[in-house]
Amino acid sequence: MSAARTETFYSQISHNKRMSLLLVVIITAVLAALGLSIGYGLTGSVTAGVIAMAGAMLLAALLSSASYFNGDSLVLTASQAREVDETSAPQLMNVVRELSIAADVPMPRVYIIDDSAPNAFATGRDPQHASLAITTGLLQKLDREQLQGVIGHEMSHVRNYDIRFTLLVGVLVGSIALLADVFLRFTFWGGVTGRRGSREGGGGGAQAIVLAIAFALAILAPIFAGLVQLAVSRQREYLADASSVDLTRNPVGLEEALAKIAEDQEPLEVANRATQHLYIVNPIKKLSGTQNLFSTHPPILDRINRLRALSGQPPLDSLESRSLAGLE
Repeated sequence: MSAARTETFYSQISHNKRMSLLLVVIITAVLAALGLSIGYGLTGSVTAGVIAMAGAMLLAALLSSASYFNGDSLVLTASQAREVDETSAPQLMNVVRELSIAADVPMPRVYIIDDSAPNAFATGRDPQHASLAITTGLLQKLDREQLQGVIGHEMSHVRNYDIRFTLLVGVLVGSIALLADVFLRFTFWGGVTGRRGSREGGGGGAQAIVLAIAFALAILAPIFAGLVQLAVSRQREYLADASSVDLTRNPVGLEEALAKIAEDQEPLEVANRATQHLYIVNPIKKLSGTQNLFSTHPPILDRINRLRALSGQPPLDSLESRSLAGLE
């Protein structure tokens, strides 16, 4: 690999980390603004607004800490994953070890999910505390070259610190949604109490304006935060694909693996809306043509054509593209 190409990948990784930090700052600011506007809007008291903001930030900090140290265990447990070793899964462990050396990261813990749908994901808080989970369907339906492409993709998520981003930002976005939901439910079911507090608080017109802002934020903030999270997640998938080629020196393996996984019609039983974004290919199958801003992954066709471009191949022709169009 040339020095220029090495610099390109490391520049992408550095950019990835900076964008992660920026996204955390933006979502944290949205959370603080939501807490402040709710507190002041309901009471007319600046002190109450600051307390509500501090409470929202404390909630996010507590949830983030819990997620940072235990989020991977919760995800693995929810996915019904069991840990394997050199004795129980020798070929898989050999491929993972090979790619961990290529990525220059510690050997992660390896888990298998007993499900015939082919898929995989990585989780953890950093390369020193990372885990990979692979379905039995992936091992059965992919050859070694394709398996290397998938493991290379997941090892790239570990090397690029995507796993930490996924845990922390997921909690922050969830905190915004939780706070907004509690506020809307409180004002809907306790509207009379809320209006009484508004008259007694003495905030006047300013309070009414802030309360309106709080309502707007409660409705729009979770959508905005989710869209930003998904947009950045899609860019991370592109980077992990490119990084996998860097590790394996073979774009064909991952290209073929993505097509096989996306076209497979078997549902992944343990996957749900909370974990779908972790997988290399969205395990919750969608109808063709449903790609939109709420997609957790980039379109498979686009990912494959980008991989083909890395090796100087032309995009898939219209006949080959037809079965992949609309899949993520």
